[in-house]
Amino acid sequence: MTPQFKYTRAEQEDIPKLGAILEQCFIMPSGDSAIYAKRIGLENFRVIYREQQVAGGLAIIPMAQWWGGERVPMAGIAAVGIAPEYRGDGAAIALIQHALQDIHAQQVPISVLYPATQRLYRKAGYEQAGSYCTWEISTASIQIHAQPLPVQPFDCTNQEICQALYQQQAKLTHGYLDRHPAIWNGIIHTDEPTTVYTYLIGETDKPQGYIIFTQERAKEGSILNIRDWTILSNDAAQSFWAFLAKHRSQIDQVHWKSSIVDALTLLLPEQSAKIQQQARWMLRIVDVCKALEARGYPEGITAELHLDVQDDLLTANHGKFILSVANGRGEVTQGGKGEFKLDISGLASLYSSLLTPHQLQLTGKLDATATALSTATQIFAGASPWMADFF
Repeated sequence: MTPQFKYTRAEQEDIPKLGAILEQCFIMPSGDSAIYAKRIGLENFRVIYREQQVAGGLAIIPMAQWWGGERVPMAGIAAVGIAPEYRGDGAAIALIQHALQDIHAQQVPISVLYPATQRLYRKAGYEQAGSYCTWEISTASIQIHAQPLPVQPFDCTNQEICQALYQQQAKLTHGYLDRHPAIWNGIIHTDEPTTVYTYLIGETDKPQGYIIFTQERAKEGSILNIRDWTILSNDAAQSFWAFLAKHRSQIDQVHWKSSIVDALTLLLPEQSAKIQQQARWMLRIVDVCKALEARGYPEGITAELHLDVQDDLLTANHGKFILSVANGRGEVTQGGKGEFKLDISGLASLYSSLLTPHQLQLTGKLDATATALSTATQIFAGASPWMADFF
């Protein structure tokens, strides 16, 4: 017999049970789930019931992502947890599938998550779409001393300055978040007994960036952990490194989040910065037409791509579509020749520009004519996508 599940918005009485499930799933200290739930907001939690018992749940965080210089509404999936006694009977996939139908009903074009396991989310149409990397460098190896701009402490409890600077960088960064308030609060504040330092780069009336960090002592030495950074000019980049180099008498290592290829490291005299760890986040196209029309495309390209998309879960995405691109924007109509065939998960990696059409074809994710392959390569050309945030 197929298990029967009920998916619904979380009510206040569901939170203690869901919180206990999440604390067990993520090995959280008792009580931490209540703090997390308050940050995210009750209205953003969903639960799944089995036999009138809470079997698990998740959070749908309303955000957006920047693609091709355009802000695309996005639903971030977080805190996915299933109680141990309900695992293995389809509760997890039922939860994700219901959540996607929920997101589709809200007319949100795309969804993003960090997978604990890829197999589950691939079944629901998610695929790898961008990177999340932690870099490290010893302060002694930075060796940049000229600092064109002042770097001065400032109070970031009023987040407007940071947010305004961040948005300028985000618009130019493929895959960056338009952050939910909970993510901003998590950057500025910490539940741990650690001081968060915030410095503005540039003059107060004309800032060109900022750096937010904490410091810690570890087995490998003292570490400066950059929680967030924004750099908007070459002078700001030079000042960023010079400021960090000044810590060399007390700090051994600097850790920061960046892309697979970090342009800031080009300023360093040697290839002394290394990727400490990396992960891939996954994206799901929830509404093909809205997603393709919302993102930006390279200027100067006028082209037409005839897609044939397979989506077994969200049937409105299943079929043939014509993507017409001109003046950096796209328009989608139904129909066409279907010369570019792929399933909804393959479309995710194409949409984000993580993989080229040739790479998708090589891995069996795409069947396309030579002309369609060439057209898609031009349309979806872009910098390697990444995010500085984990949620």
